Amino acid sequence: MHAKTALVPIAEGSEDIETVCIIDVLRRAGVEVTVASAMGTESLEITAARKTRIVADTHINQCLDQTYDLIALPGGLPGAEHLRDCAALIELLSLQKSSGRWFAAICASPAVVFASHRLESDVATTAHPGFTNKLTRFRDARVVVDKNCITSQGPGTALEFSLALVEALLGPEKRTEVAAPMVL
Repeated sequence: MHAKTALVPIAEGSEDIETVCIIDVLRRAGVEVTVASAMGTESLEITAARKTRIVADTHINQCLDQTYDLIALPGGLPGAEHLRDCAALIELLSLQKSSGRWFAAICASPAVVFASHRLESDVATTAHPGFTNKLTRFRDARVVVDKNCITSQGPGTALEFSLALVEALLGPEKRTEVAAPMVL
């Protein structure tokens, strides 16, 4: 069995906790995570919303010929707006959705990215409470899994969200195995 793969796009102003939590939990589960800068420049370093500096593995333009089992977006502003405006990322997300592979977002990104490009129009989603009015089929829950889409509300739900990503890719046993040593 090949290792599962995930793409985590990041941008200036991505939410710190969400970004690191997604990457960390997926890697604990053995997922091959590619962190990609979605900024217009070729620089791989971004400054997150709370001033944490994060260096991506690659630029999103280098990911266009790759297939991932999951694409997971952190939220945060203006990070989600940069992700929304990244044509390469939207191309990848559209293909991800139409192919039935997992796509996910937390905090502002379900509304700012998915709703702006109608990627959530046929699935139930959640988002940060300040953005739920933009969602087509809003569900008031900390994490929502519908079809091949996973969404969540914010920094306080980042661990639950990340563990839901693990479960989607690798099953409930792996979720439990990853969560146990984190003393949740």
